[in-house]
Order: sequence, then C-alpha cells, then structure tokens
Amino acid sequence: MRGSVTRAQATTDWLVVDSLAPATAGALEPMYDAAAAGRLQMPFCASCRIALELEQLVCDRCGSGGPQWQEVEPRGTVHAVTTVHRHEPSLIRAREPYSILDVELESGHRIIMTTTAPAGGYAVGDAVAVTFRTVGDVAIPAVSATPPVWAHDLPVQPGDDSAESTTKEHR
Repeated sequence: MRGSVTRAQATTDWLVVDSLAPATAGALEPMYDAAAAGRLQMPFCASCRIALELEQLVCDRCGSGGPQWQEVEPRGTVHAVTTVHRHEPSLIRAREPYSILDVELESGHRIIMTTTAPAGGYAVGDAVAVTFRTVGDVAIPAVSATPPVWAHDLPVQPGDDSAESTTKEHR
C-alpha cells in the first residue's frame, strides 16, 4: 500500500472529547473506512480524474457525477495556519493554543486538519505528512506533529545532480 499508515500509529485524540467524533456514514464514508485501515483516500472525478472536494458530487470540469475514491500519498504543503486560543472546557481538552492547518495534498486536494499532538510553529509552505488521530473510535486525517523527512529535505551532496534536481522540484 503506497503511503499507508498502520492503525497502530493512530493516536488517541489530544484535542477534543470523544462525543465530537464525526458520523462516518454518508458521503465521507469511503474516507473514514480507509482511515480506519491507516490509508488516506480522496475523491476524484470518475470521468476526467481531477481531484474533487470531499463532498462534491458533480465534477466542475466535465459535469460527470459519481466520485471515485482512491488512495493518495499522505503528504502535502501548508497553505494557511490558524492558531486557536479559545478553550471550551466541556469540548476541548487542549489547554494551550493549537493549530488548524489548510493543507494541499500532493493529489491536489485541499483539506483542513489539526495535528496528531500539540504542536506549533507551522508556516505557509511547510511540507507535512498526514497521518491519523482518533476521536472516539473514528480515525480522521491529521498532520503529523513530527516533521517529515523526504529526499528533498536531506542535504545535497556536492556532485550529486540527482539529489539537486529532486531538491529543486519540491521547493
């Protein structure tokens, strides 16, 4: 499985109480089923293959209906960061401000997520890995609180043209 994350890697939620677990039936059921198995699946147009929004039923490009869910690489780039300072004692477990991230996945999908653990310091343009946090008994996508290490993050060795081209492609 490309980009899969084992269920054992999913963490108990640090942010919200279990009663805020999302309902898993309905339009997002394929995403939640995949997340329960440690995989990230997103919807694509069954006809023209472009990335669709999570609950989008009709393609903006070709007008086709019926999304097709496919596994995608669990990594992307931060497009916006919001730091939340509000604390709701009966709903929010976190006592410190926490980040909400708007991430564009390599597949072209945009998804709003929090992190797998209390973390801060995210900036627009940061490369992030997507894993899962567990709310109640539901696994949901979340940005890994541990920064990813991919080939483009490694130092380029002098004379290594392949590493240099990989680094340039991902900046």
